[in-house]
Amino acid sequence: MSKSRGEGLSRRQVAAGIVAVALVPLAAGSRAAVAGDQISTALEKITGGAPVTEGRVKLEISSLAENGFSVPLTVSVDSPMTADDYVKTIHILSEKNPVAEVVKFNLSPRMGRAKVSTSIRMADTQRVLAVAEMHDGSFWSAEAHVIVTLSACIDGG
Repeated sequence: MSKSRGEGLSRRQVAAGIVAVALVPLAAGSRAAVAGDQISTALEKITGGAPVTEGRVKLEISSLAENGFSVPLTVSVDSPMTADDYVKTIHILSEKNPVAEVVKFNLSPRMGRAKVSTSIRMADTQRVLAVAEMHDGSFWSAEAHVIVTLSACIDGG
């Protein structure tokens, strides 16, 4: 059985395929690094470099979202919401969305409770971070990992 010249793959095509397959994990790793950098950059912008402490913030979000187009969440902060101790701002950050800061809520002592609810769009399985800025300039946070089965917010990248 002899093969004609037009059948099969050339050595160059095989070599190019091997190189392409070898680079796939690098591309995936660089996307994860960019997502992590995006959240770090957003946090730096929000806090101005001030430390963020875990605690006082409760993030309620399902660990499995079947549809990334609408993922409900609730954030509450342990605060008496008095003139002497209140939450100024609650930021919601999403690791792999095109814009890391998904939503920002401005609060005042007159609200009575530091609790907000919304639905966000999520591009992929990722980390969601809730950051509360207190009246005294301190920052508190909570985070959750959410598995998304049907993605939203695809930016083509």
